[in-house]
Amino acid sequence: MKTVGRKASISSEDIINAAIALVGPHRSISSLSLREVTREAGIAPNSFYRHFKDMETLNIAIIELAGKHLRTIIRDARILIINEKSVVRVSVECFFNEMTKPGSSLPILLREGTVGSGNFQAAIKNQLDFFANELKTDLDKANDVNPKYHTQDTDVVAKAITQLVFAMGGIALNAPDTELSARIEETVKMVKFILKGASSLKEIS
Repeated sequence: MKTVGRKASISSEDIINAAIALVGPHRSISSLSLREVTREAGIAPNSFYRHFKDMETLNIAIIELAGKHLRTIIRDARILIINEKSVVRVSVECFFNEMTKPGSSLPILLREGTVGSGNFQAAIKNQLDFFANELKTDLDKANDVNPKYHTQDTDVVAKAITQLVFAMGGIALNAPDTELSARIEETVKMVKFILKGASSLKEIS
């Protein structure tokens, strides 16, 4: 908690960072009060309204920031995949590494989907849909490159993998750091099971 005097000027990013610092890896942002955030940011409440209409607007801005982190994951994974590393492992490791970075907003995205206003939940859904759509694009490209291991129903598979990875990420957030590697290994195996099943869908239907 900040105890220094109020700042003469502040940016939207400063307020967002103050909110993220307050919630840490476990607290819900919907539980934050305006007073808490402005105290942490070192500003008067009136200064808050120069940047955000209300707390909901701030929360949605944080979710959008988490979406940027998702795009970082996708970008980093694609760069590493070009270097011929395991597609699944690289993607999962990038996700978990970004999730555990100090000050990351990604943990908020993992745990906030069932709380908050309709607008807030819609903002979260938009980010998850983006992640799933980008994953579907990569699966479609993989089908074109290697038809032998064709993945059926890439839209459904992408959604399943997205839900799995986010669920496992939520579990990892509440587990000791020493278990992170184990959670990554479990997630990699589960994703591979989904992909294997999808490629064999015609055979088992």
